[in-house]
Amino acid sequence: MRAWSRVEPERYRRLELRAHALLAEIPLHDAWQVELPGGGAGRTLEDVRALLGTDRLTSLNAAVRALFGLRRLLGRLFGWDSAKRTPAVGSFVHRLSEDDRRRSLVAPGAADGPFTVLYVHPCESVSEVRNATVHAFSAFALEPHAAGYRLYWAIYVAPVGRITAFYMALIDPFRRWIIYPAILRHVHRSWCAGQVRAAV
Repeated sequence: MRAWSRVEPERYRRLELRAHALLAEIPLHDAWQVELPGGGAGRTLEDVRALLGTDRLTSLNAAVRALFGLRRLLGRLFGWDSAKRTPAVGSFVHRLSEDDRRRSLVAPGAADGPFTVLYVHPCESVSEVRNATVHAFSAFALEPHAAGYRLYWAIYVAPVGRITAFYMALIDPFRRWIIYPAILRHVHRSWCAGQVRAAV
C-alpha cells in the first residue's frame, strides 16, 4: 500500500485548522495525505518545509521538470505571472489576525518560490499564489499519531475569470497523476531517510 493518497474532503475538514475559517469562501479543490513514520516528539511543519524547497521539487524527475518548465514558458508567453495581473490588494495576507501573525514561524507575505506565505504555525501553514489563471492556496497540516506523523495537503482554488475552469481541467491530470505523487513520494522518502540517518 502506498504511503500517500488523495483524501476525502470531509476527512480533511474534520481537522481543527485555522485554514477552514480563513479560506471558508474558497472552494476546496482536493486534499492529499502522506504518512511520515517515526520522527520523535516535537516535529513541526518547519521539518517538512525543509524537504519542499523549490530547488528540490523542480529536480524530482524528468516529467516534473518538463511540466514546471512548460508552465514557466507559458507564463512568460501569455503574461500570466506579471505583477500587473496580481495586485497586492487581493492577497489574503491582509485578512490575517494579529494572532496569526504573532504565531507564524515565517513572516507573513514572505516569498516561497511562486507562493506567498500567509502563515506557518507549528502544525499548520497556508500559502497563496495569484496570477492570471488562478488564485490558489496550498494548506499543510501535520498531525502526530502513534506511528509518527501524517501530513495533509489541501489545494483551494478561487476563479479569477473564465480561464480558471479551463486551466484547472487542463492541468489536473498532470497534477494528480504526475506532480503531486512525485512530491509526496519525495517527502515520504526524504523523511524516512532522515530517520535512518538519525538512528545511525
